Amino acid sequence: MEYLDFEKPIQEIKDQYIKCVLIEKKSGIDMKEVCAQLQSKLEKTIKKLHKNLTPWQRVQLSRHPNRPYTLDYIQSITKSFVELHGDRHFGDDKAIVGGFGKIEDKTFMLIGTQKGKNTKDRQYRRFGMPNPEGYRKALRLMKLAEKFRKPVVTLVDTPGAFPGIEAEKRGQGEAIGKNIYEMMCLKVPIIVLIIGEGASGGALGIGIGDKVSMMENSWFSVISPESCSTILWGKWEKKEKSSEALKLTAEDMYKLNLIDDIIKEPLGGAHFCPKKAYKIVKKKIIKYDKQLSIIDIESLIRKRKNKYISMGYFDE
Repeated sequence: MEYLDFEKPIQEIKDQYIKCVLIEKKSGIDMKEVCAQLQSKLEKTIKKLHKNLTPWQRVQLSRHPNRPYTLDYIQSITKSFVELHGDRHFGDDKAIVGGFGKIEDKTFMLIGTQKGKNTKDRQYRRFGMPNPEGYRKALRLMKLAEKFRKPVVTLVDTPGAFPGIEAEKRGQGEAIGKNIYEMMCLKVPIIVLIIGEGASGGALGIGIGDKVSMMENSWFSVISPESCSTILWGKWEKKEKSSEALKLTAEDMYKLNLIDDIIKEPLGGAHFCPKKAYKIVKKKIIKYDKQLSIIDIESLIRKRKNKYISMGYFDE
């Protein structure tokens, strides 16, 4: 387990706990009482630390190297997941994954951005930054779900769409814009879960839905704190200040009526107990699907459009 700078108090107690367990195993000395005290102290420390997290610390947690990624969730909550590839125009973008999978006894189309677990895998996935063919693949899969009347679940965890010249040449903006347009009118329920980073149009390209929820330690914004800091102050050092100004946390987004729900994470964050996080997400998907499946499709699309039209403030 890796620890962030502000998680050091947790690391110290956890290291003490591990030492106590090892002493008990090697020497046979009863350390149960000490272990119980350390366990209690650990829980209190985590609760206290997570009660007062700053927006920047939330951003750091969303990028935690041990945090579960899209494929971790898909493989853990589905049975017989079948990944589908290619956009049928240019190629197969590895930064976006998708396919049919069963949750309980119901088939869903699951689509999401995938970052990668190690350096080699991250390069292969371009750190979860899709090219235009990634968004076109996602749209092809959504249309496939529409054809077979299967609900769509998207999992968002991206630092943004890939900013390369080749991506722009192949129509990055058009691909994202078309996805937003088509998702507004898609004739199946859409559930969007922001599980980590939700940056800019890169997130919106698969982020339009009837139910949009954010995990407790995720963020959703038009720009990353570092890029915002660079534009406004000419340096990255103001990223903490820009994090606060952007109102990018799940709590901020919920207060602004830009998302429908906040998904509580296990104590310490999803990276502390991924198995619990998978169960929580699975329950949420089943719950949302039950709520959406009883609404007729024309009403669902109308509600979806009105939801986005009503966002923001206008002055004429």
